Amino acid sequence: MKTSTARAIQCSAALTAAGLLLTACGSSGGSGSGSAQPAPAKFNGRGPITYVAGKDTTGTVQTIIDRWNKAHPKEKVTFIQLPTDADSQRQQMIQNAETKSDAYTVLATDVVWTSEFAAHQWIEPLPANRFPLGKMLQPVVETGKYRGKLYAVPASSNGGLLFYRTDLLKKAGITQPPATWAQMTADCAKVKKLPEAKNMSCYAGQFQKYEGLTVNFAEAVNSAGGRITDANGKPDVDTPQAKKGLDFLVKSFKDGTIPKEAITYQEEDGRQAFQSGKLVFLNNWPYVYSLAQKSAIKGKFAVAPLPGLNGPGASSLGGSNLALSSFAKNKATALDFMKFFTSEESATYFLKNASLAPPYADLYDNAALDKQYPYLPDLKQSITKAVPRPRVVQYGDVTAAIQNEVYAALTGKKSSAQALKDLQADLQKLTAQ
Repeated sequence: MKTSTARAIQCSAALTAAGLLLTACGSSGGSGSGSAQPAPAKFNGRGPITYVAGKDTTGTVQTIIDRWNKAHPKEKVTFIQLPTDADSQRQQMIQNAETKSDAYTVLATDVVWTSEFAAHQWIEPLPANRFPLGKMLQPVVETGKYRGKLYAVPASSNGGLLFYRTDLLKKAGITQPPATWAQMTADCAKVKKLPEAKNMSCYAGQFQKYEGLTVNFAEAVNSAGGRITDANGKPDVDTPQAKKGLDFLVKSFKDGTIPKEAITYQEEDGRQAFQSGKLVFLNNWPYVYSLAQKSAIKGKFAVAPLPGLNGPGASSLGGSNLALSSFAKNKATALDFMKFFTSEESATYFLKNASLAPPYADLYDNAALDKQYPYLPDLKQSITKAVPRPRVVQYGDVTAAIQNEVYAALTGKKSSAQALKDLQADLQKLTAQ
């Protein structure tokens, strides 16, 4: 992350092929996890609580909270909105935890924060039998676990999708969305020959130096047949396959496939550029769908799986989980609210009104919903085939290392080869601590 935080523990880590997965580690005191398991939480106390999440760009969260508050006038929930970028959200949640403040109750956490927050005992282990986990997509449920225990409950999932302008592709004689990067580039060249598209750029994702850059880099590497770790669980990013992924991004910036201004893009910047007619293709989360349907391009776009080097690519697994602050009051109320907020009813509401990917498997197989939201089959495929980002206690350090090296390559300060070599060394140091 952009801002590093003091570490309360020093751990040894082992990597798995799916990501950097923490093994057992000893405590060096403070608030670290240590070798002892945390005592079972006592979910006592009823009364007002807070729900803490990034800024709600969909305008839907308060509606769900209002429903709760109407039914529980003595246990009202106050919505605390943090900045839109994940780095700032994580920083403020950690600051609150390190001061043991009870200002934050229920936390909306990124799926990759579970290990870090649980190991530091900033969040409580949860009673798994209180939630319908068996009805949820299992890769999504696993994001809320640490050392076999449930610490966070899926509220929504996320898989990257390729948004594209159907009207322009059709006018250019293109009948199918691209499955490879080369096809996407060729399609864009055809589209740009149209008078109405000559000033458009081809493609963008999220490339500012923040968590979105880690996501987009991981997708490029995985979509080129690379990986962050090898089969033995060691850093494996300095490889020809990973270089092909990073090269795609670097060369796309150089040749204009990705516009230069996209180096500043976060999710909302890309969405607005796509909706305003500046982009033919956009890599973003499914929440864009409902907002784009309310814009000038309504009926002129569709979604497809992310393209890759030789075929469909692989998304990074995203989403939002609910966790309970260890320092909160009124934990009995908090647990009930978490069950309410993560229910299938709430997930259906967020799907219909905000295009948020539901964690519940049966919602993707609902014929009526599929007809109303035609991107659901592609979204399910994106999520089930997604590759997790590193799940480590030192996640802030790992993602910061990725962001620094990748940004250096995208801005021409380092070659792809040098950036990956340096990143390999960084990851080896971080995972050897």
